[in-house]
Amino acid sequence: MLKATEAGAKELQRFFNGEFKISNKEGINNPVTEADLASEKAIFAIIKKDFPEHFILSEEAGEMEMDSEYKWIIDPIDGTINFANGIPICCVSIGLEHKGEIIMGAVFNPIMNEFFFAEKGSGATLNGEPIHVGDKATVIKSCLATGFPYTYLDMPNGPLQVFERLIRKGVPVRRLGSAALDLCWVAAGRFDGFYEHKLNAWDSAAGFLIVEEAGGKVTDFNGNYYSVYQPHLLATNGKIHEELLAVINNEKDL
Repeated sequence: MLKATEAGAKELQRFFNGEFKISNKEGINNPVTEADLASEKAIFAIIKKDFPEHFILSEEAGEMEMDSEYKWIIDPIDGTINFANGIPICCVSIGLEHKGEIIMGAVFNPIMNEFFFAEKGSGATLNGEPIHVGDKATVIKSCLATGFPYTYLDMPNGPLQVFERLIRKGVPVRRLGSAALDLCWVAAGRFDGFYEHKLNAWDSAAGFLIVEEAGGKVTDFNGNYYSVYQPHLLATNGKIHEELLAVINNEKDL
């Protein structure tokens, strides 16, 4: 995993602030760059060399189904729009799933030289040093992060409504543009919580394990154990989790 993450990050770093081709996938503001494809190719080469029989799920290539208990869940560049605009909040994200459970995760932002890593039951690290979630005890005193899908689903308590409820009470809510890094920054105590209404498996597979291994809590919006195959995510330091969940579901006013 470390080799594969580093190989993808080298491609990200090689193209960053340079010239590269950009095409658009289905949907609004959904680009794929030459760097995404180069990163994915480099990651695949490492994994397939040692584990040719493993299942792979990647944002750009889709599913490479194999009869295996192991699945690599890959985002070759998380934060592509940031990357394409020269904003250094972007990363390679790789999670490893075994029998339906994420057992290892790596998130590497080579532009800022920050490598987050976690293995199930062994804690989380940043550049090899242990990290832990923060200790804020109330939402009103917390610093939060979120993301906004480009297509707003017709749902109660949608992204804009939750965001408005928080900022009207003076809660700082940031939008970095990379869910994988949002999660890692919760794990490192920079954010106290991160929520998003619409994520894919490759956005969160690595980061959610890193949060848990740093002592945090991750659930869906119903408070159930988080699965990377459903869209809603709430990750916190654990102390503000129930309160923030109630705010998101419009069951509590700050």
